[in-house]
Amino acid sequence: MHAKGPFMASVTSLQSRIFLITSLVMLSLFWPHTLRAQNAAPLPDYVIEKFGKPPAIPQGPLSQDLQSAVQVAFVDLVSQGGWGNEQTLALVEIAASKDPRIAWLISDLMRFSNGPQMNQLLAGVASELLGKNFQSQNPWGAVTDHLIAWRVPAPPEYLKVKRAIFTGIVPGWDRIFVEGDIDWRLVSWGGVLIDDRAYDTTDEPCNCIPAADNPEVSSAEDATWLKDDDIVFGIGVEGAYRAYPRRIMEVREMVNDTLGGRHLGIPYCTLCGSAQAYYTDQLPDGIERPVLRTSGLLIRSNKVMYDINTYSVFDTFLGNAVTGPLAEKKLKLKQASVVTTDWGTWKQAHPETTVLVESLALGRDPDFRNGRDADGPIFPVGDVDPRLPVHEDVIGVVTASGKPVAFQRSMAVLALKDGNEIVFENIRLELNAGGIQAVDVDGSDLGSHQAFWFAWSQFHPQTALWPG
Repeated sequence: MHAKGPFMASVTSLQSRIFLITSLVMLSLFWPHTLRAQNAAPLPDYVIEKFGKPPAIPQGPLSQDLQSAVQVAFVDLVSQGGWGNEQTLALVEIAASKDPRIAWLISDLMRFSNGPQMNQLLAGVASELLGKNFQSQNPWGAVTDHLIAWRVPAPPEYLKVKRAIFTGIVPGWDRIFVEGDIDWRLVSWGGVLIDDRAYDTTDEPCNCIPAADNPEVSSAEDATWLKDDDIVFGIGVEGAYRAYPRRIMEVREMVNDTLGGRHLGIPYCTLCGSAQAYYTDQLPDGIERPVLRTSGLLIRSNKVMYDINTYSVFDTFLGNAVTGPLAEKKLKLKQASVVTTDWGTWKQAHPETTVLVESLALGRDPDFRNGRDADGPIFPVGDVDPRLPVHEDVIGVVTASGKPVAFQRSMAVLALKDGNEIVFENIRLELNAGGIQAVDVDGSDLGSHQAFWFAWSQFHPQTALWPG
């Protein structure tokens, strides 16, 4: 990771500025403020219980003085590459405004700060804006979780300022940060750079999460490096079967492949425990095959993917283009089912299967599922539907009527093995090579996949849950 800007290393000589801003912020408690709460849907009780009551939110544009403070504290800071008294005074102005909306910009700046003094300074301003103490071990995570859970609206001209921060510190996102059907508040940096290599050049090294195009495969018989209990993501298309070992997908996170004569884009979000397969052919006239890449950005701990040809951003979980030319054409990719299972069971059920070759793992075996991500989301996700634990595995699918439904995997496997039928509207669950697949009433594939509960429930907030 090679990003530029003043926040990728510790910021020195800030003690006096921190003292100054803290003192002035304390004085600001006695300054008059006129806040009007926006009319918004009430928050669920579990959000209030966990995060407390949200602050009052002012309406309308920022004052001229506050607009100037935002310009100096965020845009000028990044473009000029240094901290000065102007930024300190601008943050004092921002803290005194008591406008929680600006805390989104504080959060954006905090994401790139690893200096303890700068973090302390920004956390203090966020504390004043949101009315809580965020001087914790992970102030960025705490601030962002509260902003998401409280549904705090963005300040006016938010994308413009956020774009200046992100593109000024990490190069390569100029064509990513554009208007579209995307909630830019929820977009954060995943700590890696954009994969902007052209199609079929993925053998070239990159300082990114390296997608694989047209990956080399072998027969099951030749895949002696795989153990029977290794987790694989199995896909079947037009009678052809292929296994994508989790060990490889944790390193690559994105594969553009062809199986059964169909083109596929296959993202794996390690943070969400979710491998998906999108058909990237048989598209409307005038749309060329999207070639999917990892942007280095996240939304609620879910990777943000984009098409390298048009720089159109996709909602990774839903498959619809949300910015760029493909969003203008309202492109939504159809899914093929992904079966999460073990290698031994998959190859026994599909002995003709092919499998990605070991070299694609680049000598790595991170096992994020049982290591880094074992204790829950490591990036802010805000509030999580409390009906299941955050990392409970579910099988997710959308009914013919458009109703999303999640099936608790552990319960579904037991029920199916006991010979019970699981049906929800037009959906029927089946055991498939040790995993679970959703099919329609006529047995056709419905494009189901496995994911952590927190991810499925946040991208499908009205989801039904089986067993209910």
